[in-house]
Amino acid sequence: MPHIKFVLFLLLIIPDVYILFFLLWKKSKRAKVLHEIPLALTIVSLGIVAINGLQQQGAAWRLFIALIVCITLPKLFFFLFSLLGKIFSLLWSRTVVIGNIIGFIIGTVALGMGLYGSSAGWKRISVREVQIVSDELPASFDGYRLVQLSDLHVGTYSYAPQKVDEIVQRVNGLNPDAILFTGDLVNLSSEELLPFMNQLSRLKAKDGVFSVLGNHDYCTYQPHNTPEKRQEALEKLKNRERQMGWDLLLNEHRILYRGTDSIAVVGVENDGNPPFPALGDLPKATAGLPESLYKILLSHDPTHWRRRVLPETNIQLTLSGHTHAMQVKVCGFSPSSFTYPEWGGLYLEGERALHVCTGTGSNLPFRWGAWPEIVVLTLHTP
Repeated sequence: MPHIKFVLFLLLIIPDVYILFFLLWKKSKRAKVLHEIPLALTIVSLGIVAINGLQQQGAAWRLFIALIVCITLPKLFFFLFSLLGKIFSLLWSRTVVIGNIIGFIIGTVALGMGLYGSSAGWKRISVREVQIVSDELPASFDGYRLVQLSDLHVGTYSYAPQKVDEIVQRVNGLNPDAILFTGDLVNLSSEELLPFMNQLSRLKAKDGVFSVLGNHDYCTYQPHNTPEKRQEALEKLKNRERQMGWDLLLNEHRILYRGTDSIAVVGVENDGNPPFPALGDLPKATAGLPESLYKILLSHDPTHWRRRVLPETNIQLTLSGHTHAMQVKVCGFSPSSFTYPEWGGLYLEGERALHVCTGTGSNLPFRWGAWPEIVVLTLHTP
């Protein structure tokens, strides 16, 4: 990803060059040095992360993210509005001052968001309730409570391991009928799971814990890994999920019963657009299921719903994750909407529904507005 690193480097440098040459040029040397200390730290941490891989975890990675959201982005916002003020000053000279003031205000707000999001926001776990109504649901399942978890990225919780205990306690306190995990248990490696297996094995539901794989679970982001090592890491992750008592569904299904009534939980491997893995096999996963049976599909990537689920099946409810809402949501808007038409919450096409969980964890130690969430979906007949 050389182009991504190059763009990051430009975003780091350009606002500082502008501020130094247009705003601090006549200031003291001490003021200039103090201004550039955060930039130097950011570049050093970026260098360490670049050497070890852009997705590398560790102190340098966490410092890099904190500096980006708390220093670089506020500077970038200030730079953009200040530059616009200078451009429009050709028409009206006062826009220079106006641009600087607006840029300072927005930069300050961004700084506050960055400080909160990188220190507390990514640990602010919330519970969200969703009601699902379907006339195809058997009467015995009216009021059936599903808890959806997604995108735990447990490696990030190594910075706050007590939060995994909190998630388990809060989920168990909801007394769910079933727990459904929709992928991305780790960031890079199955080894991240080891410190948390004991806690996660304590997740309990009447009908069990069901899970599928997400794109990160295939361990393809670990730098310098060979295909053989990635496959070995994937197999370790599968085995460890099963050791926790989770029922990992790999293009297969399970039947849940209430008296003489039944519904199906169907799980497919990750099925996304490039560059993400496309390994889902819906015909295999639903083989032998009656057409009239109410089906709940676990599929990590929400784009699968429109690409394959809607046109090729009659599955009534699909649960996905993956987007994280880009870990930013302001007044109901998330930048993930530019990439994903269905990025968070409940979406309906006639009687058929997709629910996208915006993540119970974070692959970056930062969230604002799109807080980590536990979702309770209650099924109802009309």
